[in-house]
Amino acid sequence: MQAQDVTRRVNFYVPGFDPFPLRHYRELYRAEAQRQAALAGYQISQLPPDPVLGADWVVDSVFEGHRTSAAFIVLGWSDLVKQAMSAGILRTYLALFQTLWIYIYRRAFFDLVQMRKGPVIAALYPVVMLLGQLIIALFTAWLVSLNFSNFWLSVLFASFIFITVLRGFKALDRIFFAYYLMQDFAFSAQLRGTYPASLQQRITAFSARIENALKENWDEILVVGHSFGAHIAVSALAQIERSAALEEAQANVGFLSLGQVIPMVSFLPNAGQLRHDLYDISRSTAIYWVNITAPGDGCSFSLCDPVAVSALPLAGQTGPLVLSAAFSQALSPTRWWRLRWRFFKLHFQYLCAFDETRHYDYFAIMAGPISLRKRFCNRKPSKQVQKIAYNRYREIA
Repeated sequence: MQAQDVTRRVNFYVPGFDPFPLRHYRELYRAEAQRQAALAGYQISQLPPDPVLGADWVVDSVFEGHRTSAAFIVLGWSDLVKQAMSAGILRTYLALFQTLWIYIYRRAFFDLVQMRKGPVIAALYPVVMLLGQLIIALFTAWLVSLNFSNFWLSVLFASFIFITVLRGFKALDRIFFAYYLMQDFAFSAQLRGTYPASLQQRITAFSARIENALKENWDEILVVGHSFGAHIAVSALAQIERSAALEEAQANVGFLSLGQVIPMVSFLPNAGQLRHDLYDISRSTAIYWVNITAPGDGCSFSLCDPVAVSALPLAGQTGPLVLSAAFSQALSPTRWWRLRWRFFKLHFQYLCAFDETRHYDYFAIMAGPISLRKRFCNRKPSKQVQKIAYNRYREIA
């Protein structure tokens, strides 16, 4: 093991487009940390929330005799997710057609397909599912209308059946996830890549929270962004990078992006702010950025350098270091076989225990005695990293 350089760490976790409450992340971490500790041979003890630290939970760990304390703070925005998910049937179908129009008319869809087909197919799943539901509802309504000779009576009953079938499918969305994933797909596209005002305000609040931690006595400040949360974290950190706060910081500042889908936004025409934020973070010497994805995760842009593929200038680039979590090697054959077709479960596997931790150990990174910078400073990027500039929109706000 490398020499210990962290005894106190604060972790800021930015979730993706998920409606889960805080306790979901706390319980997921508790269960998976215990499982990983048993497999890897270290000790992790999860403690209750600490109001003094403002932590949602605290972890004490022992790695080969090295003790570390870590505070965990979830930078939540599930209220905005729930608000988006509250859209009714009509608004969801309007969002579907608007989103398709934006991605196809602006040709971002074709650029994304050239780069990685997996996440684009995942994004199209709710489109196909919702259109299929619409066709079934129309067909069922048409069949019902054939039973009436009176035109207005047939229209009345057909309309009733049409609405009932669509409502039935929406009630079953816990099985299909079509409405949820459609709102996820549409959330970034609604303003063609510009952050909605409510999300921009939340990003500013996240940035202030992280900046306050720079004034406290931490050995490492680690920001973790998962899925959609990765580019939210990029924008929050970019605000700090452009301020003077990092110049006086004593702590190591690390940024870990997991299962990122950054190009889904950065490839849109009005995403100049995100491209600007990516550019600034990619040149930072104060923030050490590691980007981890896995080819087995079909919902992320695996092994894509989000800065390079977004067609941003690479001169002076310091990050990210693009690595693979290597799901097929890190999971036992039995677990890999069980999970390989469960695409959404695999998308959250970054936050869970692995049978083999040689490539990636989420819990050692967040609770262990070694900083992100020191842990990965000698690692070389994956040989399969995609760095071709596919993005046609290159303006920076």
